[in-house]
Amino acid sequence: MSVYVGNLSYEVKEDDLNHVFSEYGTVKNVQLPIDRETGRVRGFAFVEMEAEAEETAAIDALDNAEWMGRSLKVNKAKPKTDGGSSGGRRGNSSGGGYSGRN
Repeated sequence: MSVYVGNLSYEVKEDDLNHVFSEYGTVKNVQLPIDRETGRVRGFAFVEMEAEAEETAAIDALDNAEWMGRSLKVNKAKPKTDGGSSGGRRGNSSGGGYSGRN
């Protein structure tokens, strides 16, 4: 399981997160997504720790904490779902698949 860390400063680096979370246990992995268009961090990260108890301690200590000028949002990461969409169609909102051609 991983910890979701939101509302991060755009100046944050993986080493910064590793340092902060290591105060609560062993950090196994830090993922800091980068925006493809701008090349800057996207404002959130995922931190994987050695044990669930360590993750819980980090969440309890860091959720709503002020860090790098931002109030952090820290909680258990939710599993990624396939597709990323909650159903429905994209594109043509008129419904049906008829293109109007004979």
